[in-house]
Amino acid sequence: MYEWLLSGTGLDPASALDAVFEADHQDPVVLSNITFYSLCEHHLLPFFGTARVAYIPNGKISGISKLARVLEVASRRLQVQERLTGQVADAIFSALDPHGVVVELQAEHMCMSMRGIQNPGNRVVTTAIRGRFENKGLGEKGLLALLHREVD
Repeated sequence: MYEWLLSGTGLDPASALDAVFEADHQDPVVLSNITFYSLCEHHLLPFFGTARVAYIPNGKISGISKLARVLEVASRRLQVQERLTGQVADAIFSALDPHGVVVELQAEHMCMSMRGIQNPGNRVVTTAIRGRFENKGLGEKGLLALLHREVD
């Protein structure tokens, strides 16, 4: 079980982006409701939640499932949510060289729900932003609106 739970240890999350295509597409790509599970490196207890990923292509796009795969690789190791968020953003940014990337994770941590304060249902939200969105007409408010846009 632990071999599987920690199977991302030592792997580069960017290697999961192995389906990259040249494309003259510069409109935002948003993938939301990506489920993930990881293990807290401080308490060896799970944390889990959902992720949203958005990027603005700069001549390259990725197979959509590969974006979720990046998160899968990065989360399958002893981890903290803050670092995990940045690792996903960095992997997408380095592999696709987009104008910009934003990653948001929302997670419940069992180390807070079942021990310590014993307060289940809380969600920690972390965000990582890479690149420049301003040249695409998006400031910080526009970027967050893009990330939280409802997908039908």
